[in-house]
Amino acid sequence: MSRIGRQPIAIPEGVTLTVEESGIVVKGPKGKLVPPTFPELEIKIEGREVRVTKKGKDDKAGALHGLARSLIANAIKGVVEGYEKRLELVGTGYRVKKEGDKLVLSLGFSHPVIVEPIEGVSLDIEGNKEIIVGGLDKQRVGQVAANIRKLRKPEPYKGKGIRYKGEVVRRKPGKAAKVGAAQGGA
Repeated sequence: MSRIGRQPIAIPEGVTLTVEESGIVVKGPKGKLVPPTFPELEIKIEGREVRVTKKGKDDKAGALHGLARSLIANAIKGVVEGYEKRLELVGTGYRVKKEGDKLVLSLGFSHPVIVEPIEGVSLDIEGNKEIIVGGLDKQRVGQVAANIRKLRKPEPYKGKGIRYKGEVVRRKPGKAAKVGAAQGGA
């Protein structure tokens, strides 16, 4: 049995959960989310707690048990606090500016790169080197941040590119360091 799936989820004040035939609806101070549910599982609301239980003993129910519990817990956290990912631009001439709700990035290409937000995700900037991706849905926020990072991944020689705030990029020695090491060792 899933260890994550067995844990109850506490419902904070100001959050309402309703189980409908289409799924579970989570409403909170920041908005509303509908995490996916699965027919192999049963969702019970007992007071200020939610429990996810398996209906059968099959392998699929066991595989989905912890997933469903995590999706519901993430939805509850999303409608209360929201999610945020920060990206930073590292490199000479790399910068970002905001035009309306779009981001215009200068990433060393011959043209500016324009990023448009998707529904439920907001894009903000701090200075001209930091991007803040925010929203209620953890999956959407993470996907938009990953798509922005993919535009110019950090390269291992100089570390230039778009990286998550606090991400450590492993650096490789360049060609000159390898040649110098070979000559000095002979």
